[in-house]
Amino acid sequence: MQTAPSQLDHSPLAIGGRVMPSRYCLAPLAGYTHLAFRRVVRGLGGLGLATTDLVQATLLLSVRSKSRELIETSPDDVPLSVQIFSGIRADLIAAAKWLEDHGYQGVDINMGCPMAKVNGQGGGARLMCDTGGACQLVGDVVNAVSIPVTVKMRLGWDRENLTAPALSREFEQLGVAAITIHGRTRQQGFQGTVSLDGIRQVVEAVDTIPVIGNGDVRTATDALTMRKQTDCTAVAIGRGALLDPWIFRRIEDRTAGREEQDPTREERIQFLKRHFQMMMQQHGDYSCILFRKFAGWYGLTLGIPDDLEDRLRRFETVDEFDEIVSQIRLRQGERESQLPTALIKVPNGPVERW
Repeated sequence: MQTAPSQLDHSPLAIGGRVMPSRYCLAPLAGYTHLAFRRVVRGLGGLGLATTDLVQATLLLSVRSKSRELIETSPDDVPLSVQIFSGIRADLIAAAKWLEDHGYQGVDINMGCPMAKVNGQGGGARLMCDTGGACQLVGDVVNAVSIPVTVKMRLGWDRENLTAPALSREFEQLGVAAITIHGRTRQQGFQGTVSLDGIRQVVEAVDTIPVIGNGDVRTATDALTMRKQTDCTAVAIGRGALLDPWIFRRIEDRTAGREEQDPTREERIQFLKRHFQMMMQQHGDYSCILFRKFAGWYGLTLGIPDDLEDRLRRFETVDEFDEIVSQIRLRQGERESQLPTALIKVPNGPVERW
């Protein structure tokens, strides 16, 4: 069993032969953690592994443009893993082989998505309900490729079926390179709080492979506390990185014994501009539409007034974007707000209806 170090280890982390420069990772978040966002966050420093939005294996193999867009990458977008999902064993195997053949360095199997459209196909968290089938599927994918295969999952389907520790133990024996564990069940969705005890149980279930904790990490303190209380090897951050893209730099400062440095106003504005410019490189003028979903969290991050945030939700041209940025530069800080990560949309209502 893994033992708790007397002091947190912040050295580079090896996952299946790949060396990660940091133990703090960008978790996949559908619709947000695309190439432009990954690149602009990497530029701030402190980020290790990043994982793409989840991609349906069947659509990836069918050459759907949307699926291929989700896995687009660049030389500065490393280290990277592509997250795939499916309840169809043959498609998962074929997708993993396709990724390896096209030069990708790691594949992550999604076993934690709580959405009905994913679970209904037998993928995501639904895979955890059949431990034998899950092990067969994962083992077949591992055996089909030479690149590292990792798995991201939840604690289980519900409180009565906490299968993550047993699955993690089996997955390690099958050759999985690392486990990322979100500390909620599928039944919880995004409600309640993450169970650090549950994450610790997964850590204690494996011998040597890294276990990456995930969920409710919004600050550098949250990340370090998760590692201290669970002994997890690393931490993956999703929504927290969207509301504070500097979180990885803050963690790097803390682990190096430095005081956390808040970004200046100009740094925040330059981040917004670089994000949009990198999106334009991939999507062209369509970026004016794609970028609108980020208005809410930029409104919080930049402290811009409601009227400018509203314009950021509606702009249609590059020139209009540039004019909005010039107004943000003049009016940044007019609105003071401390809203929670609920700004990043998650499903509402009973999880059974998702």
